[in-house]
Amino acid sequence: MGRAILAQLEGGSQYPSSALGVTMRRAAVILATLLVCGTGLLVQRPAASALAQEASAAIRPEHTLHLFDGRSLDAFYTWLVDSHREDPLRVFSVVEQVDGAPAIRVSGERWGGLVTRQAYRDYRLVVEFRWGLLAWGERQHAARDSGILVHCQGPDGNTDEGGNGPWMRSVEAQVIEGGTGDIILVAGFDASGRRLAPRITARSRLNRKGEPTYDPAGEPRAFEGVRVNWFGRDVDWTDRLGFRGRQDLESRYGEWTRLEVIADGDRITNLVNGTVVNEGSQSSLREGRILVQSEGAEIYFRRIDLEPLGR
Repeated sequence: MGRAILAQLEGGSQYPSSALGVTMRRAAVILATLLVCGTGLLVQRPAASALAQEASAAIRPEHTLHLFDGRSLDAFYTWLVDSHREDPLRVFSVVEQVDGAPAIRVSGERWGGLVTRQAYRDYRLVVEFRWGLLAWGERQHAARDSGILVHCQGPDGNTDEGGNGPWMRSVEAQVIEGGTGDIILVAGFDASGRRLAPRITARSRLNRKGEPTYDPAGEPRAFEGVRVNWFGRDVDWTDRLGFRGRQDLESRYGEWTRLEVIADGDRITNLVNGTVVNEGSQSSLREGRILVQSEGAEIYFRRIDLEPLGR
């Protein structure tokens, strides 16, 4: 509209040829030019609106949300050490066929995460994953490693004091050979450089190595910034490629594993292939973004859903 007005005004036929008319015409042209510029600014506002949407309050799902829609990574942004929101090596991508269906491929070549644009609270997160072939760098011969971080808070990369860390302050549902279902309380730093470690209370016992291990019959203990093993984690676990413990519930290599994380207020419950393997309450984090880790091993995700809690 502004451009149409400007074209008409530049003709000047509606103004007298006097000095006053020239002045009036010039003033009108300036006003119309401002309208045109204003229109241009309005065109740019959806990007700003998208940023505002990312910062909106945590969503409590009322129906199933397919964070992976089978086609794109639209529900996420990427974050990697050093390159941050740029992904030049395509660490994160969508592939058309993995066992006959689309999947998200996480190469594991760089450390970082696939992060939801929105924050969430009070949900059942359902993830189906299987390991790929590749392993990288210092983890080339180590246990295949990834993880799902829930209740992520603070700026990107805040696990490093300088903001160049791979992850965010959060509660991790560990995905690693032999340890899938562990709870890890991932600490981060605030703007002043203060380290903030999440807290949770879990019924547990100490294994013979002194590691806290979930035990529904155990005494409630408060933990901060540590790992709480899932109940069947092999006490002789070693960080080697292909490790499998005596009680492991994760599917065998090459098969899909179903991991569920129930976030219900201050309570977090992890299930592996339908069995409760870990649980904590009185969590200091109760909402936030969700992050899928890239941590040195190739991994595929064919399902990432948020389901409402049945109340």
